[in-house]
Amino acid sequence: MTDEATAFVPGHVTGFFSAHPHDDPAVAGSRGAGVALSHGVRVTVRRTDATGGRSDETSGETASDDSSDDGETDGGTPGPTTLDGDAVSMPPVDAVRRSLGVPGAAVHAETPLPLGAGFGVSGAMALGTAYAANRVFGIGRSENELVGVAHCAEVEAGTGLGDVVAQARGGLPIRLEPGAPGHGAMDGVPARPRVEYVTFGEVSTEDVLSGDTTRLTAAGERALSDLRADPTPERLVSLSRRFAREAGLTTDRVAAVVADVRDAGGDASMAMLGDTVFAFGTALSDAGYDPEVCGVHPAGSSLVPE
Repeated sequence: MTDEATAFVPGHVTGFFSAHPHDDPAVAGSRGAGVALSHGVRVTVRRTDATGGRSDETSGETASDDSSDDGETDGGTPGPTTLDGDAVSMPPVDAVRRSLGVPGAAVHAETPLPLGAGFGVSGAMALGTAYAANRVFGIGRSENELVGVAHCAEVEAGTGLGDVVAQARGGLPIRLEPGAPGHGAMDGVPARPRVEYVTFGEVSTEDVLSGDTTRLTAAGERALSDLRADPTPERLVSLSRRFAREAGLTTDRVAAVVADVRDAGGDASMAMLGDTVFAFGTALSDAGYDPEVCGVHPAGSSLVPE
């Protein structure tokens, strides 16, 4: 055990997906594909006066074991959570701490990525909390178990369905079957292109996922079938663009940027779910935009060496 530990979790842009709800959050999730980014989230977990040891009463295997709407359980009041120095409310992080029996642990995250704009920041914070807390408190969970805890936490919070498992894998992940490790199945596009993105703001993931997802899921299933037949970065972007249009999710600003990119001879699409456009290579730059630039993070989430 140690007083603090830090984990790095890549950001994740979902290009397309289909929603697969289930009463068991470990089985629930999404199918689809996306991009794990070298821009990510560093999550540091520290001991506090409230966490001299674990609360064994709250050390269940999934986030659902001790979840509650107000973030408090018999295991104690949630510890502080900050993002880039500002206090934030992050229900998936609270759920991870409760599930691992350390509700009072302090969680501090730093990222260049905006929250709520389609980069998987909430999933990254949940997964990073699981990895780092496991190290600090000597909890003894395996990687798959920690991914499962974080996945369940995000599903139950309504903040995502597939970011956590994709961030754990890295690369250009393809989610073949929904769910946490032991239930879901993964593959990937074997490539590491340059990534460009521009973002304009938030789209509520919870609002989309809590509504009628029939149209969205049908479009996502078609896109997944087509990508599996031709797993290339170019096909990933074009199918993502088609999905956004067919699912009726494209915002006006995203549509305008994508049109500019296509007029310049490139391709781009919307990040699910955010008012954000992503592209490979120099597609956004060639269209006259000043994008953020990063790479594909191939290795997935991990602890940062001490």
